[in-house]
Amino acid sequence: MRVFLLYSIYLLLVLSPSLVQGQGHVLDKPVTELCLTCICEAISGCNATAICTSAEKGACGIFRITWGYWVDAGKLTVNGEHPDSEKAFINCANDPHCAADLVQNYMKKFNQDCNDDGEMDCHDYARIHKLGAYGCQADMPYNFQSVFEECIERYEDEGFE
Repeated sequence: MRVFLLYSIYLLLVLSPSLVQGQGHVLDKPVTELCLTCICEAISGCNATAICTSAEKGACGIFRITWGYWVDAGKLTVNGEHPDSEKAFINCANDPHCAADLVQNYMKKFNQDCNDDGEMDCHDYARIHKLGAYGCQADMPYNFQSVFEECIERYEDEGFE
């Protein structure tokens, strides 16, 4: 069942038509769909019911996006909503496709080799997402790291890349 759920999230992120708009709309996507799926799994269990109703409640949606992250990623919106509208942040962060585009924009903006292995890959993106652009070289929280690594290994074993 869990593999089905993760595969469903993967398909949602890949196949959903985007109605996302904003100041920094994503054209070049550095983060693979597999990587997005594993970041989602590690940060929230891809629990789409864990939405928020106000910016003051902290992190929202399956990627647990904060208001500051949304701003740094270009204030993307859904359905032509103005970025300054009261619910623009909440609506985007709670929308899986808009939130995935936020992650893409954030990674383009703060792209760096956090683990000093000489390459930019999903491990770096996970660190940037969880620890922030300026803290990505710190130690990862154990639970996030273990779920993330297990997800990556599981999909690699199944032939996804």
